[in-house]
Amino acid sequence: MREATPRTVYLKDYTPPEYLIDQVELSFELDEERTLVRSSLSLRRNPDCQSEGVSLTLQGEELELISVVLDGTPLTSSEFDIGPEAMTIFKVPQDLPFVISIENRINPKANTALEGLYLSSSMLCTQCEAQGFRKITWFLDRPDVMARFKTTLIADKQRYPVLLSNGNRTGNGDLDDNRHWVSWEDPFAKPCYLFALVAGQLECVADEFVTMSGRRIELEIFVEQHNVDKCGHAMQSLKNAMRWDEEVYGLEYDLNLYMIVAVDHFNMGAMENKGLNIFNTKFVLARPDTATDNDYEHIEGVIGHEYFHNWSGNRVTCRDWFQLSLKEGFTVFRDQQFTGDRTSAAVKRIEDVNMLRTRQFVEDAGPLAHPIRPEAYIEINNFYTLTVYEKGAEVVRMLHTLLGAEGFRKGCDVYFERHDGRAVTCEDFIDAMEAANAADLTQFRRWYFQAGTPVLTVEQRYDADRQRLHLTIKQSCPLTPNQAIKQPLHIPIKLGLLAPDGSATTIKLNGESFQEITLSLTETDQEFVFDDLSEPPIVSLLRGFSAPVKVNMQRSLEELAFLLRHDSDTFNRWEAGQQLVAKVIFELIDDLQNHRPLHLNALVVEAFRHLLADEGDDLSYQALLLALPEESYLAGQMAVIDVDAIHHAREFVKTTLAQVLQDEFKRVYLIHHRDESGKFDSAAIGRRRLKNACLAYLIKLEVEESYRLAEQQFRAARNMTDQLAALSAIVNSRHSAKSDCLDGFYRQWQQEALVVDKWFTIQATSIMPNTFATVLRLMQHPAFDMKTPNRVRSLIGAFSQSNPLHFHAKDGEGYRFLADQVLVLDKLNPQIASRMVTGLAQWRRYDADRQNLMKQQLQRIVDTEHLSKDVYEIASKSLA
Repeated sequence: MREATPRTVYLKDYTPPEYLIDQVELSFELDEERTLVRSSLSLRRNPDCQSEGVSLTLQGEELELISVVLDGTPLTSSEFDIGPEAMTIFKVPQDLPFVISIENRINPKANTALEGLYLSSSMLCTQCEAQGFRKITWFLDRPDVMARFKTTLIADKQRYPVLLSNGNRTGNGDLDDNRHWVSWEDPFAKPCYLFALVAGQLECVADEFVTMSGRRIELEIFVEQHNVDKCGHAMQSLKNAMRWDEEVYGLEYDLNLYMIVAVDHFNMGAMENKGLNIFNTKFVLARPDTATDNDYEHIEGVIGHEYFHNWSGNRVTCRDWFQLSLKEGFTVFRDQQFTGDRTSAAVKRIEDVNMLRTRQFVEDAGPLAHPIRPEAYIEINNFYTLTVYEKGAEVVRMLHTLLGAEGFRKGCDVYFERHDGRAVTCEDFIDAMEAANAADLTQFRRWYFQAGTPVLTVEQRYDADRQRLHLTIKQSCPLTPNQAIKQPLHIPIKLGLLAPDGSATTIKLNGESFQEITLSLTETDQEFVFDDLSEPPIVSLLRGFSAPVKVNMQRSLEELAFLLRHDSDTFNRWEAGQQLVAKVIFELIDDLQNHRPLHLNALVVEAFRHLLADEGDDLSYQALLLALPEESYLAGQMAVIDVDAIHHAREFVKTTLAQVLQDEFKRVYLIHHRDESGKFDSAAIGRRRLKNACLAYLIKLEVEESYRLAEQQFRAARNMTDQLAALSAIVNSRHSAKSDCLDGFYRQWQQEALVVDKWFTIQATSIMPNTFATVLRLMQHPAFDMKTPNRVRSLIGAFSQSNPLHFHAKDGEGYRFLADQVLVLDKLNPQIASRMVTGLAQWRRYDADRQNLMKQQLQRIVDTEHLSKDVYEIASKSLA
């Protein structure tokens, strides 16, 4: 058993800091094993804190103290105390400002958790969000303590020729023993989680951006020498983001220099440190032959996300970590807007919702459910969740829907004007929206503190005599941990009506006419009456997925096929297709479970025949219309998940469509199969997506012609999108050249770490037999490294989170494997380990045998000695 249960932190216990820090001066003598840190903190009593204590507590972990000095006087051991998580100085001045100076040493090389200052390959870099700065030196490590930082970096010239930190460069020079120094100053006060430094042998790709006020901003991307040719897209993405934020939000960059550094070892996607963003290489490096179209889009989105944080996160930050969605939900919404404007808005919305429903809805329905503003945590790193980020973005999107684009922008302007340079709360954000629009958002606030996915039950009744449609909508929310009572939410519902010929019908409600309307659902049970309808309309409900809810509404297969063909709302048209196929798959699951023969409903065949014959202008959207519902989404609709039946029913649909429509799939494939390597316009991307969607169907035929098409594409491809799509088709078939293609792909790309990640993932997610044996073999591959988060995610994460068929095999070996790896990872990198545990969190959703097997592994994890807080919290809550 563990020695003790970790302490829980509660939002209700928040108090203002007892002390504030105005100025921080840091000096680092950098060494991979013995870095010397000198800090000088200018502090004063916080007038907003009512505490009467005279001591000062600074957070610090895994630090070697050399000295601590108060106002120039060294402190003796009797004047302070050091514990495993903090230093307490027993008496400090109360009426006057004072200075604490500390010297300590740290060992970056031993820091495999990748929090604080650590070694990535030969580079030194930092990650301080959420609580990594306390692993650099003792500090008031909380986001509501904002200070101005001056930093001096000293290091060996040859090992660390490039020395970077926040803000603007203020000086540099040479020292004895082949050392040099560079000084930096950030003129903006910031919390310590935004501090950053990087030191290493790096090349700089430089450009500039001219702001809307005419200021010239230096842009610099730092990478290792062999990656210099992969930075062009990231640089252009940065300039696109800077221009977009000026045009859409009126926000201009505030420093003279903006830097990005790409590092191999990183727990997250990227970090918005003021003026010095540190990125996972995955979200910077791209070249047509090494990165897919999706990689290019994600890079631009993440570059934009971190840049947008300069205002929504840096200039205005969180008062405490319970307010994390204040910066993350808002900024995710902003990056979603940006990507939608830059690419296909229809495709971007569908991709975001698909991820929300297959991942975040699962989180909402399980033991780890929490509001977007949590009430308690044991380890804050565990709350960098889909709920805080993605559902948080949906909540902001609902505000945008309710207030309109102009009203939302006015609210943002008020928010930034009121709170620039401050650490604030979610309440402050809503207050600004209310003030700018004279709106009452009292009920809307419940979205911030109520967990779970609301369910809308919709009934419709057409009154032919009065030519009226009565639409009754009831809202409810399943119980979630620690929330037994659910209150009605304010839910915006976008709605349109279609005539029997597919044309739009005018909506008449309360004497007003609309082509599309946003209803405000505020009651538990609410009726809306639409007038002057000469015949029953087809209701297009929740257009654009206007709220993160589930909808229960009786629809026939014929009605869904009608909406798939005619609905003008791009999301609802796609949704109709998903629901059509899902209903058919669930009928097939029932047939499988009752040992009846399988037959594919002709409506599905005809719907797909029409899609293949009637290509629109947006081929990327067309490709999404051809995609079947994901197995994880289907699983979310079942009371007891039947992994095998879901997989076999879905595969039956895909194979049957391929057999019946093989001529149509082949025709569309051949029309769009061409070499357009290096072209990333929407038309070229759309052609690749559509032809590769067709190839994924054709390979299901398991015939020589399909094998030939896939292998030819694989060997001739000059871009990673086409090469990887062909390899995926081959790996998920009985193609005789499978091993040869996999070996050739590895030989070709073994020096490109991000491509090798793809090689691991494509095998870990294969639906073919013996995949688990392949995963075990890959664990021993010389390219696999447990200390590299990207590599762990590409193999262990991909298998446990994206291969339900094999991970949930009846023998439970997938569960044992995951628990084994979690316990190994926990000693190296608790953050990554805790994220892997979530693969077991939904154990109650499965049959009794699988429940027992998963529960055994969770209990085994919880019972392990010296378990980290990160893993303990996820595993113990999963069992609760």
